[in-house]
Amino acid sequence: MKLVIFDCDGTLVDSQHLIVACMDAAFISLGRTPPSREATLSIVGLSLFEAFAVLTSPEDPDIPALIEAYKGAFHAERQKHGHAEPLYPGCREVIEWVAAEKAALGIATGKSQRGVRIVMTHHGLIDRFATIQTADDAPSKPHPGMILQAMAEVGAVPEDTVMIGDTTYDIDMAHAAGVGSIAVTWGYHAPEALLRSRPNAIARTYGEVPAILKRLWGV
Repeated sequence: MKLVIFDCDGTLVDSQHLIVACMDAAFISLGRTPPSREATLSIVGLSLFEAFAVLTSPEDPDIPALIEAYKGAFHAERQKHGHAEPLYPGCREVIEWVAAEKAALGIATGKSQRGVRIVMTHHGLIDRFATIQTADDAPSKPHPGMILQAMAEVGAVPEDTVMIGDTTYDIDMAHAAGVGSIAVTWGYHAPEALLRSRPNAIARTYGEVPAILKRLWGV
């Protein structure tokens, strides 16, 4: 069984404006100066505790309150503005192509189960994914737990599994799990940083992904 696992934020959907707005709101609610936009985007992909630990420090006593404030802001923004997380161009077509190739589809994300299911249901794609691994289910990236659990759920082995993501955390997680990796450049980490993580391939548009997958699958 071939398995293709996608990161969510920065890979499937463009959620940067929503994430930055909610991060700013979380810090401001505690009377603290928000991080720069670049700093916030650099931690996209991590689970919330690890993200705030990078933005502040692991010992920061405000982290639990920041997490709750971020979650509250995210919920409020969704209620106010609807679904501000559009699919990237070509994303839907590649998901349908992978499904047509009889490969299993998965998601590994720092989002919660509730969050990722809301956004994928909104886009009408939730039923395409055989496995969804989140911050609720496994340690934060780059720990390999999400990928290992995804493979176990669908019966895939490392040599038939490919992780697709836009951050070094995704590529490092793939290395830790012993699976293939495709770094995409339309997300939140710079191409130079992605190259240093040594992915098996780099895609600059979704249109390049099917050919890369065929090459990695040896077909």
